[in-house]
Amino acid sequence: MLERITRSITSASIFLAAYFLLNIALRIALPHTLDLDEAEQSFYSQYLLAGYGPQPPFYNWIQYAIVSVTGISMWVLSVPKNIILFGCYLFYGLAAREVLKSRSLAAVAMLSLITLPQVGLMAQRELTHTVALLFATSLFLFGFFRTLRQPTIGSYLLIGIATGIGLISKYNFAILPFAALVAVLPEREWRSRLIDWRLLPAAVLAILIVLPHALWLPDNLASASAPTLERMTAEHLAPAGLPRIGQGLLSLVIAVLGFVALPIVLIAAAFRRNFFRALSSSSPMIRVIERMMVISLLAFVGVVLFAGASDIHERWLDPCLLVLLIYLFLKLETADLDLSAGLARFRPVVPVFMVVILSILLFRIVGIQYIGTYTRTNVPFSGYVAELTATRKPVLIVAGTKFVAGNMRLEFPDVPVVIPFFPGPGVPEYADAKGPVLVIWRGETADDPTISPGFANDLVKSGIHLQELKTLTLPYLFGDGKRSFSIGYSWVDGGAK
Repeated sequence: MLERITRSITSASIFLAAYFLLNIALRIALPHTLDLDEAEQSFYSQYLLAGYGPQPPFYNWIQYAIVSVTGISMWVLSVPKNIILFGCYLFYGLAAREVLKSRSLAAVAMLSLITLPQVGLMAQRELTHTVALLFATSLFLFGFFRTLRQPTIGSYLLIGIATGIGLISKYNFAILPFAALVAVLPEREWRSRLIDWRLLPAAVLAILIVLPHALWLPDNLASASAPTLERMTAEHLAPAGLPRIGQGLLSLVIAVLGFVALPIVLIAAAFRRNFFRALSSSSPMIRVIERMMVISLLAFVGVVLFAGASDIHERWLDPCLLVLLIYLFLKLETADLDLSAGLARFRPVVPVFMVVILSILLFRIVGIQYIGTYTRTNVPFSGYVAELTATRKPVLIVAGTKFVAGNMRLEFPDVPVVIPFFPGPGVPEYADAKGPVLVIWRGETADDPTISPGFANDLVKSGIHLQELKTLTLPYLFGDGKRSFSIGYSWVDGGAK
């Protein structure tokens, strides 16, 4: 059965499609409380903007377009994400098929993406913008390898589309096309690809895709870069100077090992001696991929040395190291060894990982009382809504955070949900609200719903004066009943000063 699945990209794609349908069904079956990234998408889907803050807007644009047609729902948040993830696997398989002679090996490389923790588990669990980045990276690899092997206007335009999408998915994607360009230079056979006239329309296409956000970026550079820079520099963890550089380099090494260790161990265990024999194999394509990965990682070394980064996350390495699995299988194939026994041992890894990932996604929510660490999805937002709206319905909701705003938006799809001063000054809807307005927030901790001074000040500046602050506490979903989550809220009259 598994051998038939891995005979071609088509059969492997059908197998993957079934897996992603199961992921959608599981997310719909679980509580409809949104995690942080989901809540952000739910809230942002009310607006079509050139930029939304620290993350580029591609995923937000996709979500906005769909919500504008269908309205907000758990389906609308889950289905597009899984389609984009499926696209990541599909184009990765097509990229593998461009460099691997064996169709079966290309299908296995495609399916093996699930062994990368950042792709198999983390992207499915809570990430959104990174999902778009993974898709753009796979699409770029497909266009890039196709252009090296058999250049056409279509392959060049594919590179342009992927580059444009990648740059407005995550800013760190910019490392990939730069690394690919430099990696090709030493290869005389492919150097001409860089001076081909077809590269010009590809560049124009990429610029057109990026242009709306690029025009927004200069006036909003602080809001777009500050949160990421804060996470990268981790000023509270490392002093300046050499200690920070040391911590940054160590963080990069740990991130690289965390990214590559699991798939390398699994492939080495499956192919055994053949894996170690294949490590010395080489070819022009292998050398290009090696240079791509090395140049990408050197770029992060530069970020550590010159930008003061001291905390590198694994997911930031996605555009640098996603090609790893194609590289390893290309090494194995180039070594011209009998891989049948290794493939037979490796094939069961994929369905095992699928079962494990689905089990983790389920158990981290429904088995939370045995784990002890409660997730955002266990927060009982539907219970809050039932309690708060038993006697009256809001015509406007003013929320303190995107987490709260996105969940309230899902619960009240026909009610505007706003955050003070986003996307513009003030809360203009408040002045026009004809009816009760619900102001709702969460505190710094689960059991302390104290309103933050910043949110309180923003409310006053927006003309909203709270008369009575109330608290609502409910137990976590699937919890043991002993731990609960509290929110703060207040009802005010629309337009009241």
